[in-house]
Amino acid sequence: MATLPWTTPHSVALQLPSMRLLDFSRAVEGPPLLVCAPYALHRAKIADLAPGHSLMEALRAAGIARLYLTDWRSAAPEMRYFSIDTYLSDLNVAVDTIGPPVDLAGLCQGGWLSLLYAARFPDKVQRLVLAGSPVDVSVPSELSRMVASLPQQGFEALVRQGNGIVSGKQMLQVWSAPLSMADVEAALQRRLDGESEDGQDLLDRFMRWNSETLDLPGSYYLEVTDWIFRQNRIATGDFVALGSKVDLATVKLPVFLLAAENDIVVPADQAFATLRLLGTPPAWLQCDTEPCSHLGLFMGCRALAGPWRRIARWLQSDLGEAAGERLQISA
Repeated sequence: MATLPWTTPHSVALQLPSMRLLDFSRAVEGPPLLVCAPYALHRAKIADLAPGHSLMEALRAAGIARLYLTDWRSAAPEMRYFSIDTYLSDLNVAVDTIGPPVDLAGLCQGGWLSLLYAARFPDKVQRLVLAGSPVDVSVPSELSRMVASLPQQGFEALVRQGNGIVSGKQMLQVWSAPLSMADVEAALQRRLDGESEDGQDLLDRFMRWNSETLDLPGSYYLEVTDWIFRQNRIATGDFVALGSKVDLATVKLPVFLLAAENDIVVPADQAFATLRLLGTPPAWLQCDTEPCSHLGLFMGCRALAGPWRRIARWLQSDLGEAAGERLQISA
């Protein structure tokens, strides 16, 4: 079967071993927004699934003129030793290619990567959006409980079994329950039964997207499961990113956190727990909650028309002198 096509017009701005940087821009001027897709199980088309269910399409329509997306590559054997630092390094190359400072929007696990990047390179990030992003897993979720319940030796055995590569197909079987029509409708925030050919096409696109998994480098996979989901190093201040320990209290840039009310992957309490770790002044913090599932945050038609349009307006707004004064006082 052919690979699922993209929905929104774009070009390839950069090709790196870890990713392609995709350019969805409509203009050459204006503040750039880089959407950091999760590098976990599925492809970056989570952000560009179908007309009416594409975050990239929605952001363009909301006035974001310069828009980019990380399209992470499925791991080949020569990538088996790629680590979190590898992805931070390549994210840095992407930002330099776009031209800093950039706004960063991290989706799910793309959120903790974006937050680490913003803490490590504060002068290169202007504003940060974290959507359904796990950071402080001391606030539990079904995912963090599942990881904690399994011995790290089990994850290491999985890496050895794949000769240093973790199979996305195998991960899909282990981590994802079979999807029902209700699950798909919750993700899309749309009824599909009884619909015509358009509804069937949308269902087909979703099922193809769900089946097109990414393989992960073993080194990266073990670091994520152990350092982030077992040891909670980002939240405890013990994470070392590209040679420097990350202190989230030094992150003082404007931040918008988005959570889903019905999210079993990253519950709202876990998504919003990040707030207490940041040094951002209250005037520069925004939070929003959408009554949807985890996937609904990124491809649901109501989420794209509601909170993501508010995020786009926030990214284009003047934060005001009062917030700037507050930032100086807190520094």
